[in-house]
Amino acid sequence: MNLFPLFLDGAAAAGDVDPNAGWLSLVSTLLPFAAIIVVFYFLLIRPESKRKKATAKMRSELIIGDEVTTVGGMIGKIVNIKDDEITIESGADKVRVKFVRWAISGKGQQATE
Repeated sequence: MNLFPLFLDGAAAAGDVDPNAGWLSLVSTLLPFAAIIVVFYFLLIRPESKRKKATAKMRSELIIGDEVTTVGGMIGKIVNIKDDEITIESGADKVRVKFVRWAISGKGQQATE
């Protein structure tokens, strides 16, 4: 015979058991998980979203004559922009290479490290 339910019934009748104990237990269990989600949002998700928006804005504002760096590390000057295709000129020999717009990682020369 299990005496635990009988003990709770007797304590509830005497007024010793808090009727909100179940909810308080649930909230105290879920509160750390909610805190972790908030921390992840502010430390990981939000900064990455801002970085993506800034990069998209930079790519949309590119004009002929800008010096850019590609995701592969190639540095050159934009000589032609056609829809989603950008032609850059690089090196002393004035070599022209076509790239898609998303391949541009930054405006101006980037650090080598």
